[in-house]
Amino acid sequence: MTDHLHNTALPPQLAVAYRDQLDCRFPRVGEVFPDCIAKAAASLSPAGMSAYIDAARTLCKLGRGEEPVLIFLEEWPDIGTALGDSALEPVMQMVQHMQRSPNGNAIGGFLQTLAPVTRALQSRALLRDYLNTLRDMMERTTGSIHGHHQTHPSPGLPDLLRQAPALLQCLTVDGLRNWVNYGVRNYLQHPERQKDFFSLQSADSRAVMQRERHGTLLVDVERKLDLYLRGLWQDSEVLVPYSTAFATLRKPQPYYDSLGMRLPDVLDDLPGARALDRYRATLAHMVGHRRWSTPQIADNWSPFQRLAVEFFEDARIDTLLIQTYPDLRALFLALHPKPAEEACDPETTSCLRHRLTMLSRALLDPEHGYRNPVLKDFVERFQAELAGGNADTASMARLALDYVTTTRRQSDQFAKMHFADTEINYRDDNRGLWRFIEAGDEEESFDEEHRTAPDPEAQGLPPRHYPEWDYQSQSYRPDWVSLYEGLHASASPATIDQLLLKHAALARRLKRLLDLLKPQDKVRIRYQEEGSELDLDVALRSWIDFKSSSPPDPRINMSHRTAGRDIAVTLLLDLSESLNTPVKGSSDGQTILQLSQEAVSLLAWFIEQIGDPLAIAGFNSNTRHSVRYQHTKGFSEPWGDTVKGRLAALQAGYSTRMGAALRHAGHYLAARQADKKLMLVLTDGRPSDIDVQDERLLIEDARQAVNEMDRNGIFTYCISLDPQADAYVADIFGRQYTVIDHIAKLPERLPELFIALTR
Repeated sequence: MTDHLHNTALPPQLAVAYRDQLDCRFPRVGEVFPDCIAKAAASLSPAGMSAYIDAARTLCKLGRGEEPVLIFLEEWPDIGTALGDSALEPVMQMVQHMQRSPNGNAIGGFLQTLAPVTRALQSRALLRDYLNTLRDMMERTTGSIHGHHQTHPSPGLPDLLRQAPALLQCLTVDGLRNWVNYGVRNYLQHPERQKDFFSLQSADSRAVMQRERHGTLLVDVERKLDLYLRGLWQDSEVLVPYSTAFATLRKPQPYYDSLGMRLPDVLDDLPGARALDRYRATLAHMVGHRRWSTPQIADNWSPFQRLAVEFFEDARIDTLLIQTYPDLRALFLALHPKPAEEACDPETTSCLRHRLTMLSRALLDPEHGYRNPVLKDFVERFQAELAGGNADTASMARLALDYVTTTRRQSDQFAKMHFADTEINYRDDNRGLWRFIEAGDEEESFDEEHRTAPDPEAQGLPPRHYPEWDYQSQSYRPDWVSLYEGLHASASPATIDQLLLKHAALARRLKRLLDLLKPQDKVRIRYQEEGSELDLDVALRSWIDFKSSSPPDPRINMSHRTAGRDIAVTLLLDLSESLNTPVKGSSDGQTILQLSQEAVSLLAWFIEQIGDPLAIAGFNSNTRHSVRYQHTKGFSEPWGDTVKGRLAALQAGYSTRMGAALRHAGHYLAARQADKKLMLVLTDGRPSDIDVQDERLLIEDARQAVNEMDRNGIFTYCISLDPQADAYVADIFGRQYTVIDHIAKLPERLPELFIALTR
């Protein structure tokens, strides 16, 4: 970087020379030029000054008005100071490139955001990478609409430039490039959707941005956190993320309301606390409030008094949580700031938050080390309240009021407040701690019944989010599908017993085939020096060799190993609405679903006889926001009345979003320890859903899911009951499928196919 000149006085003759060199006739440029040139002279080298004036003259001659020149004259001295004189060349090359394209009108926006962008990047190399990203995006999207090259400006470039400073606060340049590439690939021919993407208005755009962000995303650990709530705290609530991406002045705090628990969408690891543990600490604290806090009437309390009440009540909640799980103390202390006792000057600054944060730390940390006698006195009073067993929110409020009265200072009214080391970021904002008789414009009334006990019911599991393949852009849409799983409802197992009795003759025939598939228990391994028993034939020959003075063979033992099958099987059932269709030619109006129940029951009985671990699950969907995955039999569950009852209760409805169900079934099957993993998919139609108009989209997504399964060592095979399946099933499963034209033969064909696949 160049050496900076620190003299602010610019010789008059040099200022005139620079004004002549600029040669720009815009009146406003002439007005601001003296101040801009003086500022530049204080920070730029002589060579940098000359380049600065030349660049401004170039901008003046572009024919884009005075705005780009004014922006550049005002902003470049700070940019040049931070990055050096050499950063100007690629910037002006970018300006010239935009001028030669239909995107000349975006030059002003580019220069306007250049200063905050460089402050976020702080590197010439990163600035070049950023400019290359803009250039690549501009070239790919300019003139691409309807194939007319260099005719239309890039629809998304102005929005990208406006969002760039905020995006670079939470993304690396590589992350920004990935985000831009996704938008270009998916919306190249859709200008309006392209604008929505680059202005962060679309869900797709925000999802990809979250994927590229630093830290741990809430969406990635949501399931763990939900199970943590249910398992450790017997609480159940929807976890709702809020964005921290653009909170540059004041970051929002976690909170809970009637819609759920609101958490930051992303958290970074901190010294002594992983991001996942930070989420757990926040949830534990909110659970404590929901369980033990009672809302107080806030109208007669001053803001300072309310703040003190919140600190005392937060400390009480944390103490109760630590009593429940003592290891939480270390986590809370790792996240709780420890302000230095003399860090705030009460002569010039309001130290209220500083004092309260020190007190809060002392209430949790027996080794706090603070010397203030008032602080120590209130720590003792706090501990005495809790030791008495009668501490509640009201008693904390009384203690807080005494604290404010005892420690009040005139300086507490100062506008300047000390904030350093006072943010306790795992605690919520305490909005649920207050009720307002007369709610003001900035206050929310909490008149609803406050829940102080945990929810005794925990219905279902939290959603699992899966990507979906977009064949047009050849990329995944991240976290696009929400899949909800649960145990299937149950009915009378006698229904299944009657179905098996109906196929008794087929069952007897299948039983004869079991001997072909059942493994032999033992296989003999001969010629072992050490083994479980003596091999008499080899031992006799060895003894003869010994008697004849020949070297005997020492391998006179034998051992055994089990020659068992090592196959894990998942049967995935399409439970879409079309299964309610009656079987053609059926005299009793039997539906495809009822026939499928017969076939699945027979297959499950047959596999149980062999001894292969089997899981059965069904799925259907109602848009990408609700894919239902119902467990009917787990790998470790025996074939019995429980499983039969779930099979008897099978119901069909909605649509067939197959890709997400395949990925979820593959998630469980991949975790099995087996030499061979087989997934059988029983379906009667093509993948479809009501929110998808492109018939190929879900077919291609299912094909991609099958390819993913293949890479994970899972053999996927489809049994289709759709007579028209030849038109699409090969696109999904390749050659790994069978179409059963005569659906009535399904109970017979399904076990036969299993035998052929696992013989």
